[in-house]
Amino acid sequence: MGGIDKPALTVGGTSLVQKAVDAVSMSRRVVVVGPHRGDLATHIAQTRESPSGTGPVAAISAGLSALPDAAADIVLILAADLPFVDSPAVETLLSELTSNDAAFAVDRNGREQFLFGAWRGDTLRRRIAALSDPAGLAVRSIIPDDYVVIEIDGLEDCDTPEDLARARESAAASLPETPIPTAEQARELVRRRIDPLEPRTILPAAALGCTLSDAIIAAEPLPPVDISAMDGYAVRGVGPWTVREDVAYAGTSSHVELAPGDAMRIATGAAVPTGASSVVRDEHVARAGDVLSLRDDAPARDDTRRAGADWQAGTELVPPGTSVSAAVVSVALSAEVAELAVRGPVRALLVVSGNEIQQHGPLEPGHTRDSIGAVLPNYLASCGATVDRTEHLRDSPTAFADLLARTADVDVVVIVGATGHGAADQLRSALVRAGADIVVQRTHVRPGGSQITAVLPSGTIVLGLPGNPLAAVATTMLITPAIVDALTARRTPPPLLGQLTPDSYLDSPVGRIVPVQRDGMQWRVHSNVHTAHLLNLVDHDALALIPPNVTPGAPVELLPLPR
Repeated sequence: MGGIDKPALTVGGTSLVQKAVDAVSMSRRVVVVGPHRGDLATHIAQTRESPSGTGPVAAISAGLSALPDAAADIVLILAADLPFVDSPAVETLLSELTSNDAAFAVDRNGREQFLFGAWRGDTLRRRIAALSDPAGLAVRSIIPDDYVVIEIDGLEDCDTPEDLARARESAAASLPETPIPTAEQARELVRRRIDPLEPRTILPAAALGCTLSDAIIAAEPLPPVDISAMDGYAVRGVGPWTVREDVAYAGTSSHVELAPGDAMRIATGAAVPTGASSVVRDEHVARAGDVLSLRDDAPARDDTRRAGADWQAGTELVPPGTSVSAAVVSVALSAEVAELAVRGPVRALLVVSGNEIQQHGPLEPGHTRDSIGAVLPNYLASCGATVDRTEHLRDSPTAFADLLARTADVDVVVIVGATGHGAADQLRSALVRAGADIVVQRTHVRPGGSQITAVLPSGTIVLGLPGNPLAAVATTMLITPAIVDALTARRTPPPLLGQLTPDSYLDSPVGRIVPVQRDGMQWRVHSNVHTAHLLNLVDHDALALIPPNVTPGAPVELLPLPR
C-alpha cells in the first residue's frame, strides 16, 4: 500500500490511528509519530521522525524523545495498522510483561507483531541509545533477547488493499442490527452525519444555487445619498418657489446649492441638491413661468428617499444558511458587497447501472430502456444538486469499486440501481470495502425503501437509488434536499403541508410516497400507481409523504415536483 497514508484509512468508520489511540487510552501519556493529524484530541502529543519516512526504529526513537517522563516504567509501542486492536488486547499484553524485558503480540496467523509490544522503559531506552543512527533500521534490530509473546484473539494487520477490504467487511458484519428508519428519521440522520463543504468566496452574480456561509453585511448605506423618489422638484423652504434652469438627472452629480425659495427640476433617482428641504412630485404642484407653488389639495409630504433609509452600512441583510436566489444576488449588489462567502453549489455525478440498461438504438432482447437517466438531473436540480455528468456503469466484479475510487471531483454520486440484495446488487458491499460510512441502509417507506446514503473516506456522498423509475424519483425528492442541507449548511425550511381528500388516506403500516393532484383546497392521491415508469407523475403537482397509520384528516408533507 505504498504511498497511502495507512493510519488515516478507516475501518468501521474510524481511522486506524484513532483505533490505536483509543486502545492505549489507559496510558498516562500518548505520543503519535507521523504527519500532524488535526482530528486527534489536543492532549495527544504529536511528533515526527527526522528525516520523515526513515523507518520504524527512527519513529520509536522520536516517540521516546517526545515523552516528558524519561523514567516511565513501561512503554507501549503500537502500529496504526491493526483494525481490531482494543483496550482489552493491550491489557492482555501488559499482563504478560512480568520479569521479561518486553512482551509482543502474535496475530491470528502466528506472526510476531514487534510493533505491538510492551517494553520495560529502561530496556527500550538503552537499546535505542546504543544505536549510532536509527534511520532505516528494521525493528528486529532492537528486539531484546528476553521477551515473551502472547497470541491476541482477532489480531490482524492491514498490509494490502485486500487486507483492508476484508477488515472492513468483517467490521460491517459485526455491527448490530439497527431499526430501519422512517423517512423523517432517515433525513435527520443525513443532516446530522454529513459534514458541510468548505466555504469559498465568489462574485455575487456567480453565486446562484449556492448557500451563504456568512451573512451578507451591507458595505454601503442604501440609498447612499438623499435621492428623489419621484419626478418633481427639489425645493428649499416654504413656497412659492422660483424655478432654476438647472435639472437634476439620475446618474449625474451636481454641486448646485439651493438658496431659500429656490426650486429645481429633479428626476426619479437623482441626488437631491445641497440645501433642499424636500422634494415635491409633479402632480402636487402648479407652475406658472418660473413660479412654482403647491396645489391647494396637495398633501403634506416629502418625496425624498433619505440616505440609509433602507439600510445603513454594517446592517446584516441576509443570514447565513440562506439559499442564494436571484433576490439574494440583487441585495448583495445593492449593498455594494463585492464577494459572497458560500458553500456549493452541490455537484453531482449521475450513474445508471446495469448491463440490461440501454440508452440508444433499437431495444435489444432482454434490455430495458433507460427512461430515468435523461430526466433525473431535472429532479436533482429542483432539490439543489447540479449534475455535472452522467455515466452508464456496466456490471462487472470491480465496477463499483472502480467507480467509487474516482469520485473525488464531485460532491455527490447518485447511482440508480444495485441497491437491493440480489446477485447483481453489489453497491452495498463495494461501499463497505471502500471504507464508507453508511448513514442510511434502507428506509421504512414505499416506494424507495431500498436506498443507500453513505459517505466515502474522501468526503464524497453516495446516494443509491432503486432501479424502478418512480421509486428513484421518490427517493431523490425525499433524500436529496437533506443531503444538500447538510453539505451547504442550508437552513432547513419548514415542510409544505397539505390535506388529502377523505378517500385518499392510506391505511398502511409503512410510510408511502404517492403522486397527488390538487383538488380544490385538498390533494387527491393517484390510485393504482406503478413504479416501472413515470406515467403517474404526468400532470401531478407533488408527491405526498404519508406516514404509517396516519389519521384521516391529518396534514401530510408534500414534496413539490418540478415542471
